[in-house]
Amino acid sequence: MKKVKKGTHGYISYEKKRRLLTTLILFLLPLGIYIIGYVTVKSRLNLFTVVAILGCLPACRSAVGLIMMLMQKPMPEDRYEAIRQAAGDLTAEYELIITAYEHTSPVEAAVICGDQIVCYTPDEKTDPAYLEKHIRQMLSSNGFTEAQVKVMKDLKPYLQRISVLAKNPEKYREGLRFTPDERYPGLSREEVICQILLAISL
Repeated sequence: MKKVKKGTHGYISYEKKRRLLTTLILFLLPLGIYIIGYVTVKSRLNLFTVVAILGCLPACRSAVGLIMMLMQKPMPEDRYEAIRQAAGDLTAEYELIITAYEHTSPVEAAVICGDQIVCYTPDEKTDPAYLEKHIRQMLSSNGFTEAQVKVMKDLKPYLQRISVLAKNPEKYREGLRFTPDERYPGLSREEVICQILLAISL
C-alpha cells in the first residue's frame, strides 16, 4: 500500500485502510497472547491474560482513531481537479481534518497565497466563522498575526477566489515579513503555514 502524505489528495482513503490494518493487528496480538497462555496453562488465570488485557489498551486507542477517520469523506476526484487547476502554482493542501476543542472540521482544500488562507468545505455542520477564528488563533500563536482566513462552502465562488489569487500572487505577498522557522528549516513562509495546518489536522 503506497503511502499518501497528510495534506495530499487520497489521504483519507489511505488512512482508513492503514488504520484498519493497524487496529486489526493490535487486537490480534493480545488475542494471540491470551490463546497461548490458555493453551499452555489450561486456565484463564495466568500472567498471559494480564498481558493480553493490557495489550488491548493501544488497540482500543487505535480503534478510536479508526472510527474518527471512518466518519470522514474522501474528496471527489472531479472537485480536486477543479481546485488544483484553479489554484495553479499556489501552495495548497487537501483533505485536511482540522481539530479543535469542540469538534473536528473537514476541509477539502486550503490554498495559501501571501497573507490569504482560503479554505473550502462542503460539510453542512461546519461553522465557517468558528473555523476561521480557530485557524487564525493557531496561526497567530505561531507568529502569523496578519493572516487572513476565509472558509467557503460554495465551490463556484471558491474557485473564483483562488483563481484571482493565482493570477496575481505577488500582490498578496508584497510587504510581508518572514523569519525562517527553526522547526521547519528551508521552508518558505507559505510552506510553514501549511505545516501548521497539518499539525492541527488528524
